Amino acid sequence: MVESPVCILVRMTVRTNLLLPEALVREVDKYAGPRGRSRFVVEALEAKLKRERLRLAIEESAGVLKAEDYPHWATSEDVVEWVRARRAEETSVPSDASGGSDAGDA
Repeated sequence: MVESPVCILVRMTVRTNLLLPEALVREVDKYAGPRGRSRFVVEALEAKLKRERLRLAIEESAGVLKAEDYPHWATSEDVVEWVRARRAEETSVPSDASGGSDAGDA
């Protein structure tokens, strides 16, 4: 028997009890409705976890770039100038990358 993804998703959920302030539950219900409370909490937790993962990644990567390797980024003004210069650079596109056909093609 082939299981549908919906069945798998349902089995992967876990029932848990959370103690929440009554005023917070009332406010959640105001936006999500009493039948949408779980989904609202899931989305809020997912958003919080995403922010925490990003924060951790930033902390773990701090110091990866050494200042002596990037003297052109010594100050904020230097960085702005570097970005502007990169944006101003002319880039060439290969002639066959235009995607169009020649006017003489029939």
